[in-house]
Amino acid sequence: MDDGFLMEVCVDSVESAVNAERGGAGRIELCAGLVEGGTTPSMGLLQVVKQCVRVPVFVMIRPRGGDFLYSDREVEVMKADIRLAKLHGADGLVFGALTEDGRIDTELCTALLAVCRPLPVTFHRAFDMVHDPLVALETLISLGFERVLTSGCDSSALEGLSLIKRLAEQVMSCARCVTWGLFPPGGGITERNLQRILEGSTASEFHCSARSARDSGMKFRNPNVAMGASFSAPEYSIKVADVAKVRTLNAIAKNIL
Repeated sequence: MDDGFLMEVCVDSVESAVNAERGGAGRIELCAGLVEGGTTPSMGLLQVVKQCVRVPVFVMIRPRGGDFLYSDREVEVMKADIRLAKLHGADGLVFGALTEDGRIDTELCTALLAVCRPLPVTFHRAFDMVHDPLVALETLISLGFERVLTSGCDSSALEGLSLIKRLAEQVMSCARCVTWGLFPPGGGITERNLQRILEGSTASEFHCSARSARDSGMKFRNPNVAMGASFSAPEYSIKVADVAKVRTLNAIAKNIL
């Protein structure tokens, strides 16, 4: 934060974590399943990433893709994953949970926060699915979340910019928010729109993946078989955090802030 901002890069591999740090990321959000918006990574991945980078690593706690309405058994999985992530060196946790009517699940969030402490916690983009974002933000403040990740309840942070600004103003005007974390706009951030997003949102943090596709090293390839659903990434193209992209985004933010 010496430069007045913090860049968080979401990653799903050791290579991406190392590249994010090399490019200047101040924090890493470690996930699996980025195609689904991020799910809980393996503890093996967390262990090795912690051995390879020095910046803080926040771990996604999300037992599956899809919505953020969780069953009792899924909640038990989340609690177990939080305990394991803390055991294996997580510097922070990231989760979100909603009720069926699109409000913050205060009972579940309170229970999960208790398991997470004393680590800082981010409420992830489940926030973008709430019924009333201004009310939801007040709820998260009262619960004690340090930060919220949002695209302004729209398809990207650029489209949701006006709401992000309103939310940031709400945080700044709240007398109870002395320890409230910064409000990072996330979702669709690129070199082309970062300046406009940061200037328009007054944010001091931003969240991105900054990935590029890298061709697989496989020489033999079977074009008739796919390992996942039709929307998943092809087997012979690997997306990793791009050092040059991270550096470019970092430089843009430094020039603005």
